[in-house]
Amino acid sequence: MIGRSCQEIAKTNPAFAGTKFTPHDFRRLFATDIVNGGLPIHIGAALLGHLNLQTTQGYVAVFAEDIVKHQEFLNHRMALRPEGEYVDVTPDEWAEFEEHFDKRKVELGNCARPYGSPCQHEHACIRCPMLQVNPKMLPRLAEIEKDLILRRKRAEEEQWLGEIDGIDMTLTFVRTKQADAARLAQRSPVALGIPTTRPQRN
Repeated sequence: MIGRSCQEIAKTNPAFAGTKFTPHDFRRLFATDIVNGGLPIHIGAALLGHLNLQTTQGYVAVFAEDIVKHQEFLNHRMALRPEGEYVDVTPDEWAEFEEHFDKRKVELGNCARPYGSPCQHEHACIRCPMLQVNPKMLPRLAEIEKDLILRRKRAEEEQWLGEIDGIDMTLTFVRTKQADAARLAQRSPVALGIPTTRPQRN
């Protein structure tokens, strides 16, 4: 697809003629973009799995003086801060960090929510503690539950981990609301629209 796009662009911009991209090119583009976008190069190195800045420098289209500037900044900052702040990241901490980005992958693309924050939007009313479900709507809650179960199965197949978390949270709320509405219906037949006979006055 990218090759076809380059061929199309080459019709008006000859520089794209014969241009080819590999997966590794996109790794380099990512590295250049994050560092030139302001991310300190030592963090970029960690994201790329590089053990030293020289490897990252080979990936990133930045000037050597930028590398020196970043290193001087790091050395100065580390000298001012407590040593305990610069301990190595544990495997569990790193795994949790990487998992966050997997959970931002959803059906329609990627969610841009901040690191460590869950999705709070889908079926927001169902999740709201202020919602009092009318027992008449129990069939609708059953429909929503069935739909969520089907969507969860699809999300598992596609590895949309963020959606799985969100669907599980919503299912918990749906089932709680179902139980609340069912209890209300038992106490109040009127809530379900069941006619009741009024006692006749003498």
